[in-house]
Amino acid sequence: MKEISNKNNLQVLHQDNHIIVVNKRVGDIVQGDKTGDKPLSEVVKEYIKEKYNKPGEVFLGVVHRLDRPTTGIVVFARTSKALTRLNELFKNRETQKTYWAIVKNKPINPEDKLIHFIKRNEKNNTSKAHIKEVPDSKLASLDYTVFKELNNYFALEINLHTGRHHQIRAQLASIGSPIKGDLKYGFDRSNPDGGIHLHARKLVFVHPVTKESLSIMAPVPNEVIWNAV
Repeated sequence: MKEISNKNNLQVLHQDNHIIVVNKRVGDIVQGDKTGDKPLSEVVKEYIKEKYNKPGEVFLGVVHRLDRPTTGIVVFARTSKALTRLNELFKNRETQKTYWAIVKNKPINPEDKLIHFIKRNEKNNTSKAHIKEVPDSKLASLDYTVFKELNNYFALEINLHTGRHHQIRAQLASIGSPIKGDLKYGFDRSNPDGGIHLHARKLVFVHPVTKESLSIMAPVPNEVIWNAV
């Protein structure tokens, strides 16, 4: 099911009585932060209120987040029951997350499994991927495949096994393939829209209430390089 709410230009990928899944745009923050910018959670609340003509406060639970410069699938819970169960699913890694990334430097191996120890730096909001365990680091694992060669760039499909802070960005940077536009992790120039070419492409999980298996795919942004993919 896919609808567009013209008022907020919200792209809804799936909705039912218990969950709503949207395609996040570059620059959207999932949940309110110190910037004071309007978060995606509020936009989704307004959409639900308008679509279903709901009086009073709309319940919406934030289950997980995507970094502000990234795009793709974000799941919200519409009931407290769904929120509790979704939190467990994500916490126990009972979801399959697939990302697409665009890099300029082709990885040495066309496909590989990357295992690092991620250490977060709260002060500058970055993470560093270490080969060996260091104090306060967490194990991070993913596998990637280079699935398309573009003019000057390469498209990678990434399956995430853990959900660490800036994990994909830090791990790809550590093998010399920072994501296009990601100045924070060593790419040489920013993208015009301030985003990076990292997209949460696909999510597979069991519906928290109906127990059916859901496989949700998010269209890539309408932009030259993504369109080439």
